[in-house]
Amino acid sequence: MKTQKNSRKTNIQSAALTNGQKNFLRHQKLQKLYIFWSRILIFIAFMMLWQVSADLGWIDSFYFSSPIAISKLFWHDITDMSLLNHIGITLLESGISFLLIIALSVLIATFFWFYPSLGKMFEPFLIVLNSLPKSALAPLIIVWLGTGSRTIILCGISVGIFGCILNLYQSFAQTDPERLKLIETLGGSKLQAFTKVVFPGNIPTFISLSKVNIGLALVGVIIGEFLAGRKGLGYLIIYGSQVFTCDFL
Repeated sequence: MKTQKNSRKTNIQSAALTNGQKNFLRHQKLQKLYIFWSRILIFIAFMMLWQVSADLGWIDSFYFSSPIAISKLFWHDITDMSLLNHIGITLLESGISFLLIIALSVLIATFFWFYPSLGKMFEPFLIVLNSLPKSALAPLIIVWLGTGSRTIILCGISVGIFGCILNLYQSFAQTDPERLKLIETLGGSKLQAFTKVVFPGNIPTFISLSKVNIGLALVGVIIGEFLAGRKGLGYLIIYGSQVFTCDFL
């Protein structure tokens, strides 16, 4: 019976669509398929052009390599587990950095919202720190803490935390004042205003910042591994650029 009712509903809905709407939906589906396959064909064409250019000597394969050589080296590193080990270390350090960025940013932005004078006091310093090139902070962190995982995680944190604090604090401060006034009028406390209005109303901002900071944490960790790592993808990149790994060329 349920299947019959569902089929009747779909038939009614399809019958309700006009020819123009059906043509529009068909056009949208074709457009999505066209874009999807166009991306794949562009990628394949680029790889083929790269391989042919390396085989015919149009580019120097010692510096630019080729897709086949990279695939062979990738498979070799996968089979002996060396690449997976480095990937796991980088992902672990990036995950820790990301979680610390989010946790510290939420705590500090919340503290600034409860004490707006302190937020206004520290805002210029956060802007200056956020505008600094993050790679310039890494050597200082190495001098302070030495080499190791702590330094790399702190490098990952330094890339995203200042911007995250600023954006969260400004988002909290721009919450609809009418809603806050309503909470105050009904006798609610500032904590209730934060938990009922401010934080729930800024969850989309929190999610968008989380998406950005995942990538920033990875960038910061790789920068730290460039300078202070003995394992991880950043270390592999620096090592490969120094020794020109070309085992399968």
